[in-house]
Amino acid sequence: MSRQELSISYFRNKHILITGASSGIGASLCHGLARGGAKISALARRTDRLDQLAQQHPSLLPLTADISDKAQVTSAIAAASAHHGRIDIAILNAGIYQPVSASDWSDEVFRNHMDVNYMGMIYALGCLVPEMLAHKSGHIALMASVAGYRGLPRSAAYGPSKAALQNLAESLYFDLTPKGVKIQLINPGFVKTEATAVNDFSMPGLIEADDAAERILKNLPRRRFEISFPFGFSAVMKMLSLLPYDIYLRLVAKLTGSSHNSGKG
Repeated sequence: MSRQELSISYFRNKHILITGASSGIGASLCHGLARGGAKISALARRTDRLDQLAQQHPSLLPLTADISDKAQVTSAIAAASAHHGRIDIAILNAGIYQPVSASDWSDEVFRNHMDVNYMGMIYALGCLVPEMLAHKSGHIALMASVAGYRGLPRSAAYGPSKAALQNLAESLYFDLTPKGVKIQLINPGFVKTEATAVNDFSMPGLIEADDAAERILKNLPRRRFEISFPFGFSAVMKMLSLLPYDIYLRLVAKLTGSSHNSGKG
C-alpha cells in the first residue's frame, strides 16, 4: 500500500469535523477528505460557502456557527454528532489574521484574534475532549502557525494567539496521549488565502491552499506531533527561534526592513 493510499484509508468512513471550512485551507481539506470517503461536518460562519461545499459533496454536513461564540459552537458540534455519529477526527482550523502596527493601536483587533484563534479552539475542545476521553480514542489537530515561534513585525495580534495554541497543544499532549487521544499541532508558513491577500510584503515559500491541505492530510495519519511546512521556510523559522534575543531582533529587523534601536541596561 502506497503512502497516498494509506492516508486515504485512514480517513475513509470516519467522521471528521473541520472548523473554518468555508475557504482557504479548510475548504481544501473538505474537498480532499470528501474524495477520500470521509463523513464531514464543516463548520464556518458563511452559510453560502458551506452550501456550495455541500452541493459538491453529499457526505458533507454544513454547520453555520461563529467559532468565537461558545453556544453556537456547542450547538453545531452536537448537531454534527447527531447527524454523522461520534466525531473521530477534529481539525480545528478556524482563524483570522490582520497585520497590525503599534502606531495604530486597537484593543479590539487583539481581542478578536484571541477570541477566534484561541478561545474558538477552547470552545470546540470543551465539546470534543470529554467525549474522546470517555471512549479512549480520537484525534485532534490544532492549526497554529510558524508565526507563533517568535515575535515578528506586524504580527503583534496574530502571533501571540498562535503561540498560545502551540503551548496549548504541547500541554494537551501530555494529558491526552496516555489516554488514547491523539493530538497534533499544525504550523504552516505562508499560504495563499483570503487572509494573506492583505499582506503588502513578500511572503517567502508561499504555497497554495490545496498544497497545504495535501501536506496536512499526508501527515495526519503519522505519529509525528508537529506538522510544519513548507520545509525550507519552516526550518529557517525554527533556527531563528533558537537565536539569543539580541541576535534574533537585529537579524529579523534587517531581513524585514523594520527599524531597530538597541538599548543598554
